[in-house]
Amino acid sequence: MRKLLRQLLGYEAEAVVVHFASGPVERVRAMYEEIRALEPAREHYVVSLGEPLGFGLPIVLHAPSLPELRMQLGPKRIGLAPFLLGPDPLCRLVWQAAPRKMLAFNARGERHHLRLRTLLASALFAAGVPLDRIWLRPWWWPWARERSQPAGPGVTLRGRDLGGRPRIAILSPYYPWPLGHGGAVRIYSLLREAAKEFDIWLYCFAEPGCAENPGPVLALVREAVLFPLPRYREPRWASLLPPEVREYESPAVRERLAGDRGKWQLLQVEYTYLARYPGDVLVEHDVTFDLYQQMGARWSAWRWRRFERAALPRFRRVMAMAEKDAAMLADPERVRVLPNGVDLARFRAVPEPDGQRVLFVGSFRHFPNVTAFRFLWDEVWPLVVAEEPAAVLTVIAGPQPELYAEIPSGLDFHGFVADVVPFYAAANLVLAPTLVSAGTNLKVLEAMAMRRAVVATPSGCDGLGLRHGESVWVAAEAGAMAAGIVALLRDRPRRESLARCAEQIAIEHFGWEAIGREQARLWRELL
Repeated sequence: MRKLLRQLLGYEAEAVVVHFASGPVERVRAMYEEIRALEPAREHYVVSLGEPLGFGLPIVLHAPSLPELRMQLGPKRIGLAPFLLGPDPLCRLVWQAAPRKMLAFNARGERHHLRLRTLLASALFAAGVPLDRIWLRPWWWPWARERSQPAGPGVTLRGRDLGGRPRIAILSPYYPWPLGHGGAVRIYSLLREAAKEFDIWLYCFAEPGCAENPGPVLALVREAVLFPLPRYREPRWASLLPPEVREYESPAVRERLAGDRGKWQLLQVEYTYLARYPGDVLVEHDVTFDLYQQMGARWSAWRWRRFERAALPRFRRVMAMAEKDAAMLADPERVRVLPNGVDLARFRAVPEPDGQRVLFVGSFRHFPNVTAFRFLWDEVWPLVVAEEPAAVLTVIAGPQPELYAEIPSGLDFHGFVADVVPFYAAANLVLAPTLVSAGTNLKVLEAMAMRRAVVATPSGCDGLGLRHGESVWVAAEAGAMAAGIVALLRDRPRRESLARCAEQIAIEHFGWEAIGREQARLWRELL
């Protein structure tokens, strides 16, 4: 009957799919191809505000208003309206044109129908909450098919032969290769130094494919035991324990550590969210409750403070990255400061090229780096290009950055890169615009070793012994940071002077060999 009525009124019996290009062209293309594959029998249109999309779509409608869109569609009706969530004006147009047919895509590539009957879920999705955090509620729904899955049994990879040396075990939340983020760089670098005088067992959670491509790690360890990543499906706000702690709790890991206890003499646990596992040394890569306090996330900060205060006394020693971090931890006599370092053989000073290239490096898996990038791109960079239009911003954001933040167009953007050295070599200036931070910034150390001047917020260069105007340019606010970037881009002798002074500090205090010797001294004390 409805089909007959539409025909009598002059409408087509079958609806069409109208895609709204409310985001970057690459994401519009991905959205279009996904829905085109799901609905191959329907006619597809793409609506833009007039900008060329450039990827060969058959029909593109230029519709800045609802009447114009309806005029171009003619008798056709909208059966499905996919669009990208964001501030684009087309998001308002899709609401006006097809309020009951909206299919929204978030920055992670997840899609969800926005409907009144699922108002709460739709509002949460529009606010940026991941889809699985909205729908998967096993503690609410006993019949839910998807539940959290802890890591299962590990895969053992054989490394080098025993050398009759002291035996150390290390537990890590990830396999330290490739060197896609600062934590992996630190663990791998100190593993390499420790292998000179210790036999090492490595236990870690690992992404798929690590067992087939272990890299150089096996040359440093006796065994590497790789556990599959857990699948966590609980709401992040719904427990007294921090969600990362619950996520990495695994009976298989506990059983393996207990069974191997006779193989080694001392266990070092990397990262606070693994602190429920029994060990001798805990490495606090950052004081997590301090990070959440800086962000104003009071519930997360309270949970982390409660957990960290209870966990630290269970370890014989605690390793902190900076004096500031050590001062916040209980029982300071058991806390040792071993800062981050830099591979001085790999990151060596090279002459600075001509140009105005500015570099930001920071894995988006670490949320302070996402916050820093948004501050840089939204508040600082527009002020810079207003003064220096030729300036170029390069961003290296680590593996799968699209899962953690929306990627804007108009900059030289990279995800994971196997070697960051060429990017430092091509840069004239390096930025560390972190608004929340703990520990020491490893990327600043890399820039220092390669003799590149750094513009940083106070937290971005904290704990490194740098002085404003002498070895770094420090700016706390967007305007001051932009002014510092512009001033240094225009004054090559000044930035070269900052860079030379910073390079000397890196060489004298932050080589991994010296830091590795301090770690070995701590282990020998405990043994």
